[in-house]
Amino acid sequence: MSSIVARRTAAWTSAALACALFAGCMHMSESECRSADWYQLGFRDGDTYGLRPQVDQYAYLCQAYNAPTSEPTYMAGWVDGHREFERRMMGSECCGSGH
Repeated sequence: MSSIVARRTAAWTSAALACALFAGCMHMSESECRSADWYQLGFRDGDTYGLRPQVDQYAYLCQAYNAPTSEPTYMAGWVDGHREFERRMMGSECCGSGH
């Protein structure tokens, strides 16, 4: 197995494990919804977990408290975080040149 295939397999395995661990377990309190740093939350989801964007789930959770989410800010963080995840897992930039 080539190192590229092994890295891709490891990346997908990690992503699947993260999804299994976090599926259905997501929770945000009212104070977390109101004080969230949406950029950092997006970055963490994209970088640490390699997850697809979760902003819809956060919006659903925070609507119970009538707390707004910032999808554009979250997505900016997610794009940057996912770029780092891809670079780390695949050894190259996934999404074009960095900032």
